[in-house]
Amino acid sequence: MACLHGLDPDVIRSLALSLGSFAMGLVVLRGIWQGEMAEDVATEAIGTLIVFMGIGGLAGAIADQLIRDGVEDLYRKRVKWFQEGVEKSALEEADDQDN
Repeated sequence: MACLHGLDPDVIRSLALSLGSFAMGLVVLRGIWQGEMAEDVATEAIGTLIVFMGIGGLAGAIADQLIRDGVEDLYRKRVKWFQEGVEKSALEEADDQDN
């Protein structure tokens, strides 16, 4: 994941693995339910795992970026609010000292 500079690889890996495993499990359950041959089910399940791990990795990268942007935006708003409060307090204190 070196090309995804700045993203958390744990988030991406976690979502990819979860989605891929879930899809693989569904394929296996479907194969059992329909009485398919184990070799066919295994081949299809592994292919599904790989495809959905890719989809999960992409979704994880998008989710990580959205979360990072949201947290950064909230942080910047909080810092701005704090700085404005400090400036206001300093101005009020200066006015009190002048009077």
